[in-house]
Amino acid sequence: MADSIELDGSNLAAETRLLRESVRAWLDEHLPVERVRELDEARSVPVELWESLGELGVTGTLIPAEYGGADGDIRLDYAVIQELARRYASIAAGYMVVSMAGKCITETGNDAQRQALLPGLAAGRDLVSFGLTEPGTGTDMNGLRTSAKLVDGSWRISGQKLYITLAADARTILVLARTDEPADPARPSDGLSLIMTSTDQSGVEVRRLRMAGLRGAGTTEVFLDEAEAPEDAIVGERGQGFRALVGTLNHERILQAFMALGIAEAAWEEGRDYAIERHAFGRQIGAFQAVQHPLAESFVDLEGARLLAAKAADVEAAGRSSALEAAVAKHAAGETAVRATDRAMRVEAGFALTEESDLMRHHRDARDMVSGPISNEMARNLIAERCGLPRSY
Repeated sequence: MADSIELDGSNLAAETRLLRESVRAWLDEHLPVERVRELDEARSVPVELWESLGELGVTGTLIPAEYGGADGDIRLDYAVIQELARRYASIAAGYMVVSMAGKCITETGNDAQRQALLPGLAAGRDLVSFGLTEPGTGTDMNGLRTSAKLVDGSWRISGQKLYITLAADARTILVLARTDEPADPARPSDGLSLIMTSTDQSGVEVRRLRMAGLRGAGTTEVFLDEAEAPEDAIVGERGQGFRALVGTLNHERILQAFMALGIAEAAWEEGRDYAIERHAFGRQIGAFQAVQHPLAESFVDLEGARLLAAKAADVEAAGRSSALEAAVAKHAAGETAVRATDRAMRVEAGFALTEESDLMRHHRDARDMVSGPISNEMARNLIAERCGLPRSY
């Protein structure tokens, strides 16, 4: 499988190629396939791996150089996340959250918040998580129940967050909570604030979830019971937390697309290699059309999804709104990952269900690519609305 499409510019292409090579070498040293299988079974990404990635210099690609980062853009990020996902999607999921945190704090945080969080993020020694989704809400802000009240100069935050990546290992969670009632009930996202909340306090309880896919990503449930945060812990403007997140959420969807591509590529390559190595009726099974065609279809899917993801990244890097392109890329790549892993499993047949095959892990991880960070059904709604159709939600 060829590398992802490089955007124009020899300097950028050379930089991303070198970055890919560095990440591949790091993976071979720190995450060989045998180690990945062990970690997935243990449902773990050890903290020391983040520190090692920090030493490699890839945990701060979007962070300004003055805070220890690479001062780059999403095109460096997607080169990293795709390579990580090809080997172990769970660490790619965590990397996506680290990238989102760096982008959010860089763009909407104040000087003190940047100084407090960005150097640790860039070095890989500190992790920051996002507390956005809840048991009763994902994209529907009407359902958000977490609230924050100002008491004696500090915020008291109460509520429950669900499907939160990295919260068990993070020093800080950026919690989306209601601090004010919206002036217009038709705009429920107004009045929500993003609050830097320390995990090292009795008011924060984190419970790990046993997920079917991305088992090592550290997906958690977070309980907030009068958790405290300083009055100045709001990121961006009070009551405008969701608006501060919009660019970050589009960024997340683009990176999710490249993570899905990494999973799909790994599955496709394993299916192809098996079709070449396995013999039946005196010939390679890859010589039979029934085996060739699904692999060819996956190759076509991958090429198309790669173009869409590269376009979305190009739009973001140019500083334009990528809402439509991000939703299209995320949808296409997620569906590609599901189809590619399923087709490869059919090629491997019974072997795909053994521990010697990594396809079962890729298949499980691919399912997450269509359910989050927004479901593909919600992505279709957004795409339809951007195409001029009536809003359906």
